[in-house]
Amino acid sequence: MKIAYVTDSGTGRTISELAADGIISIPLQIMDGTTTYQDMETLDRNACLDLVEHGHVLKTSQPNPGLIEECFEDLKDQGTDLIVAVPICNGLSGTISTMTAIARDLDVRIICIDTYVTSEVQYYLIKRIKAMYEEGKSDLEIKLAVDAVIDSCNTLIMPRSLDALVRGGRLTPMAAGFAKLLKIVPILKINKSTSGRIDSVANVRTYRKAVARVIDDIHNDHPGEGWKMFIAHAGAVDAAMDLYHRFEEEFPGVDIQVTELVNPVAAHTGADCICIQYFKTI
Repeated sequence: MKIAYVTDSGTGRTISELAADGIISIPLQIMDGTTTYQDMETLDRNACLDLVEHGHVLKTSQPNPGLIEECFEDLKDQGTDLIVAVPICNGLSGTISTMTAIARDLDVRIICIDTYVTSEVQYYLIKRIKAMYEEGKSDLEIKLAVDAVIDSCNTLIMPRSLDALVRGGRLTPMAAGFAKLLKIVPILKINKSTSGRIDSVANVRTYRKAVARVIDDIHNDHPGEGWKMFIAHAGAVDAAMDLYHRFEEEFPGVDIQVTELVNPVAAHTGADCICIQYFKTI
């Protein structure tokens, strides 16, 4: 059986980077006024962060449907029997629905995996699924393994500034004003329990208390050997490294890495945001 593996730029990787792994990536779109960028192709992380830091109101969108259709038509012409896709989650984008509809119209079999988030777990799963198929694992074995990763995954978000949330219409200026006055730091989450939508965990006073609350929440999931944890930041490398050293002590055995926040998230959460994503590996 000939299988094609498809994802999008929510992984934080370019088309060429994923192609080296035998994976097809279709870029998400980021809009700045009348200008539309192809994420990670015509807008890299530094350029996206620069726009956010200068107060640009960015919007994000699923990949151009025309690119998806062209990709799937090419795969069909190449005799592909199955497309396995791990796109950005349904709660953040319509990519899964669009891919499913286009594959149906072209009479191409597709399996779309909803990770209920994006970023590193999306990248990890598309690579592991490909490896498991190549190892000869059955569909059931792969499904059970993938479900275990998704069930374990959690992403906690700590925006250091509320300005981007206000500009994007996700928070009223009055609410942001009160939050700043009271020095409130919001903690947000996204995972399977939130159906892939950003939800509130808590509002605490001061960043130090936010970090303490995040550590408590992570401990509740009991990460250890065989887990990965990513501290992703949008121009806040010093704060991310501080967390890295703190987490090394708090979570021995966990594979902890510091990385840059993917553009589709940074576009909405703003500069200086930190996200912590962790999951059990297979």
